[in-house]
Amino acid sequence: MAEPHRPVAIVAGGGAFPAEVARAARQAGRPVRVIGLRGFSPRSVDGERVPLVDMLDPRRLLSLLKEIGPDCVVLAGSVTRPGPSAIASVYSAFRNREELARVLSSGDDRLLRGAVALVEDAGFRVVGAQEIAPSLLAPQGVLTAAAPGSGHRRDIELAFELLAATGRFDIGQGVVVSGGRVLAVEGPEGTDAMLDRVAGLVRSRRVRLDGQGGVLVKRPKPEQDLRVDMPAIGPRTIARLRKAALSGVAVAAGGVVIVDRESVVRAADKAGLFVVGERT
Repeated sequence: MAEPHRPVAIVAGGGAFPAEVARAARQAGRPVRVIGLRGFSPRSVDGERVPLVDMLDPRRLLSLLKEIGPDCVVLAGSVTRPGPSAIASVYSAFRNREELARVLSSGDDRLLRGAVALVEDAGFRVVGAQEIAPSLLAPQGVLTAAAPGSGHRRDIELAFELLAATGRFDIGQGVVVSGGRVLAVEGPEGTDAMLDRVAGLVRSRRVRLDGQGGVLVKRPKPEQDLRVDMPAIGPRTIARLRKAALSGVAVAAGGVVIVDRESVVRAADKAGLFVVGERT
């Protein structure tokens, strides 16, 4: 049960997303406290200076959370996975050896669930950013002046089917399809790097897009813990779509965050690209 008089604690990584979550929560009348992850979070989030903690210093993080006494904790923003030895040094202090082995031998989803478990074991309730700021989720429908054509629709359908299958193996949240051909599947490198890879393939003529271009599609993995790994697109995504000579992006409506939506739509319209939310 939510207690609106108690603050929402946001553990902030990089990017604009933590500030958007903080702003949306405050606009909804919720008090907010932010803790930044050193090396990822800026020193100021949504206009307020924030304390910084090392990603691999959970004791300091939990100490700050105890001082705040939050109603709930939100993990928001981008981080880079630390190396296995660093992870082991952290988890070994909190988890048993068998669980530690499972965490280290599994994919990012398992690692993220382990991070949530550390916070929950200390008595805090972890929720997804979408619960605090549902307005940041992609709505259903076309958001831009340009709209996907019939060929794009077929590519989008194929991409959603592919992601539903590969997501079970913790492979990724995004795929690029053109003319019924899968050009790239997102791996641990993330969406931006995948799009850079496609751009390089197009420049080198190793990949030739069909006449309609191609489309990026993003959706959550099946059974993905959306509290810690909500798929997202933002202005940088649009810039990379242009470089990769793609025609637009389709995302799962209600399942993907659009960071700085106004800027995303404005940049897409300027480039003649489409952005669409699809029910899956």
